[in-house]
Amino acid sequence: AARQAFLGAQSAWAGLQPLLLGPLAEGNRAWQIQFWPDKKNLVQRQVEALVKNKPQLSQADVESASVVVQGLSAYEYLLFDPSLDLAQAEQKARYCPLLTAIGEHQQALAGEILGEWQGEQGMAAQLKRFPNERYADADEAIAELLRVQVGALDGLKKKLGAPMGRQSKGIPQPYQAEAWRSAASLANLGAALASAEQLWHGSNKDGIQALLGKDQAELVGRIDAAYQDTRQRLAALERPLGELLDDEAGRTSLNQLYDSLGRLHRLQEGELAKALGVQIGFNAHDGD
Repeated sequence: AARQAFLGAQSAWAGLQPLLLGPLAEGNRAWQIQFWPDKKNLVQRQVEALVKNKPQLSQADVESASVVVQGLSAYEYLLFDPSLDLAQAEQKARYCPLLTAIGEHQQALAGEILGEWQGEQGMAAQLKRFPNERYADADEAIAELLRVQVGALDGLKKKLGAPMGRQSKGIPQPYQAEAWRSAASLANLGAALASAEQLWHGSNKDGIQALLGKDQAELVGRIDAAYQDTRQRLAALERPLGELLDDEAGRTSLNQLYDSLGRLHRLQEGELAKALGVQIGFNAHDGD
């Protein structure tokens, strides 16, 4: 039950990636929710150090600790790492207080963020009524939404590319994958992609695509087709990412998915941004 609840929370967080603006992007919150990339296995090292140094772990200990041990990545380690078995009484006593404390921290954090989204002066209102303290006009809000969307697609490329070895001379790095312990890397990617596509279409054809005139119908069609291609390639992968990295056929499928994501990213970063008059600039994933 705890594992299923975790996978649901992790998927929900993945779905928020294309909306990382305002309260979600401020105050180190994204890192508090999930610590990734974790190139040096800091999650395992810091969790083990914390439970060793604080055998009577309190909520305050977690609140004052590093973001590495406060979020979903540490929770995943506790629930899914093959070296741990919380059914054993000794391990349960050692690690379960940390599970509980992380849950409390995340609940408080979610309440805080929700509070800043809602209300008369909340983020949701600031995306609809202008001018406000965040945006001078609708164009500024649209520009930030598109930048975040493009940044999220770039982030998905990195989440796929890192374990594929795109940054390590083609040598697969399965432990660089997001959510490798819970084998949810591709499910998370799917949740983020679905959310990005929802932002593009809108719930009632009122998404980013609605900002384009009839003269841009060809571009809209190409972006629609790019989303469909990426979605279908992802859906066709029937094994976890770690298994796909193990053989030639799997790696070929992943490369095709990566290239499809790349096309989708370039269309939005280049032609869509130009059509909307938006300068993209740097994003949160540059330099990772």
